[in-house]
Amino acid sequence: MTYSKRETERKYEAPSADDTAWLPDLTSVDGIASVVGEGPDELDAVYYDTDDLRLVGASATLRRRTGGADAGWHLKLPLSGDSREEVQAPLSDTIPVTLRDLALSRTRGGELRPVVRIRSTRSTQHLVGPEGTVLAELSLDRVRAESLLAKSTRAAHTSWTEMEVELAEDTDPALLDVVDRTLRKNGIDRAHNPSKLARALEETGAGTGVPRLSQERAENVVPGSAAEDVLGYVDAQVHSLVDLDPAVRRGLPDSVHRMRVTCRRLRSTLRTHRAVLAREVTDPIREELKWLGGELGAERDQEVLMERLDARLGALPSELVLGPVGARLRVWNVSRSSEARQRTLDALLSPRYLALLNSLTTLTKQPPLRRKAAGEPEQVLVKAILKEFDQLAGRVAHALELSPGTERDKALHQARKAAKKTRYATEAARASLGKPAKRLGKRVKAVQKVLGEHQDSVVARDVLRNLALAAHAAGESGFTWGLLYGQENAMAERCERELPTVWADASKPGLREALVH
Repeated sequence: MTYSKRETERKYEAPSADDTAWLPDLTSVDGIASVVGEGPDELDAVYYDTDDLRLVGASATLRRRTGGADAGWHLKLPLSGDSREEVQAPLSDTIPVTLRDLALSRTRGGELRPVVRIRSTRSTQHLVGPEGTVLAELSLDRVRAESLLAKSTRAAHTSWTEMEVELAEDTDPALLDVVDRTLRKNGIDRAHNPSKLARALEETGAGTGVPRLSQERAENVVPGSAAEDVLGYVDAQVHSLVDLDPAVRRGLPDSVHRMRVTCRRLRSTLRTHRAVLAREVTDPIREELKWLGGELGAERDQEVLMERLDARLGALPSELVLGPVGARLRVWNVSRSSEARQRTLDALLSPRYLALLNSLTTLTKQPPLRRKAAGEPEQVLVKAILKEFDQLAGRVAHALELSPGTERDKALHQARKAAKKTRYATEAARASLGKPAKRLGKRVKAVQKVLGEHQDSVVARDVLRNLALAAHAAGESGFTWGLLYGQENAMAERCERELPTVWADASKPGLREALVH
């Protein structure tokens, strides 16, 4: 059993934990009515990581802590700003399997072992609002840290005093800014290190050479070059893949969709920019990304399809719903969803997935650059975008020439794929090309949206037909299934009518030319 919460806090340097005369009266802060002291706690935490500190390098921590109100295992994952997600599990002698799996995209299968022990004597003050609600917790910690890594290059032990202010779960984040201003006015500075673990590693020398998931630039990348733009985009997508992994494992809303899109972005970028990155390295990675996207796709496609059909059915007047249509739809969804969900989890636990993560890490750290990688983005990236756009234009033209039917449906689906590739190509170039790339990407996205709606209707009609056949075989009415099928068919026809107008807007003179100039 695990428990997850959002933790929003800021750390500060503290001159002393015993004499707190330096701490200002925080009841002067608007919204804080009183400050209530709590008794001291003795906290003892052992932090786990790989030998090369992959969790620290990815801004995550895993610890086993005793003492205090939340004793147990804690996995902290980065969020935006001052926030982190903390996933807790009960105390045990070994790392809980759930937390080990949630850290897998960052450890990449590396063995986890104790790296630092941190003991803290903590005194706590609750910042309380006018109605008696605890708004935040101010903690003063007297910290003693011990490196458990043999590679410590300084003292194995270090100590310091620090303070942190953590918001209660439902408190407005603006309070943290107000408290921060009050503390700074009184000479209390923010802590240099983001966490106790980071400081312990730094002061013992054990964290020297900690790998970072994101680097400013690989050594062989020329500043201001096409490679810098492409690799910056690739690095951001690798980051996204790693960050989304724990959410997908827990089945959080929209996480599978976002991870699948990330796979597509990476695949498309590596294909589009073969002039920058050597394809003998990137093509195998693209194949593995295609595999992962396919495994994720089963769950995502089922999720989207069920939402679509359930909404269509729910919008019908009750007198038009004949027979156990809702029940049949739910049974169909349960049988398909459980199988798709297991397929996703199996993929994320497979050696093949870990190998892909390692390949992506190596790609960003040691990019296989080609000669044109050092070229100017305005030349190299524009050429790549226009190549994708021309392919999109050809596929749209071919689809529009065909008569409505199966072949046209397939051609429109291929055009949709080309639209995605063109849009992703513009995204990778926005840092250098700016508004022209953004405008073209926005227009192409509109084309992709129409084509996507069309493809969803194609898939939905196929499923509705099969459900209607099953209902007929069971002696049930097929009226409602036929009605839903007709709605989807009408939707497809509407998309086909819209496409020429949307495409004309995306391909009108000036958009392409703006990229070149």
